[in-house]
Amino acid sequence: MLTVVIPWREQPTRTTALDAVRDWYRREVGDVEFMLVDSQDDIFNLSQARNSGVASVAHVDEVVVINDADTIPQRDSLLRAIEGAAGSRLVHLPYTEYHWLGASGTAQFTAGATLDDCEFELVRGACSGVYVTTPRTWASHGAQDERFRGWGFEDAAWYLAHSTLLGEPPRRATGRVFALHHAAQLREGDQYDANAALMQRYTAAAGDPIGMRLLVDEATRARQLVAEPASAANARALPGD
Repeated sequence: MLTVVIPWREQPTRTTALDAVRDWYRREVGDVEFMLVDSQDDIFNLSQARNSGVASVAHVDEVVVINDADTIPQRDSLLRAIEGAAGSRLVHLPYTEYHWLGASGTAQFTAGATLDDCEFELVRGACSGVYVTTPRTWASHGAQDERFRGWGFEDAAWYLAHSTLLGEPPRRATGRVFALHHAAQLREGDQYDANAALMQRYTAAAGDPIGMRLLVDEATRARQLVAEPASAANARALPGD
């Protein structure tokens, strides 16, 4: 059975996309356990939800997919990433192209068009949406920094930490992911500015293993001080059938 961790906080505009993601896994993969994980933060915290979900997996070498609630991969590239992650110390990304469908493309998909036939915007440099890893690998480079709250930068910072501490970027399987439209989160204000400032620190530490390890260790200590990590009780396991 494949474990699929989905960061999730109930929002009416996101429910249709979540249903589409789960329907895709049931149809294309079959034997799936969905783990919907909210963060303990009052502001939805993607890093915290992802980390909590992966940490709740029982075996440190089990392959787990972290899949955002609005993003659908392709079957063949996902399976290649799963195979690669099983024997690798690296996180695998099951795509080389990130298609953001937007409102028009998502409407086309909802009306019955195949994902490949929908209008899209190509997002260059994307490194989020769907990750394939093991708990051991996810923890080896500090997981994701939970000081990134709300929208912004946690994925780019993680990418730099992975590349610097593990010696190379996450491995990519040739393929596409498709991000469905929903109401956007706020991308301004004090919290966004704090995220941007923290991202600058990751950028400065890129390529410097000692500096990056210090930054990642600082994030780990901050995580331990804030609150008890989300437990399995926070994650609702839903069978794929």
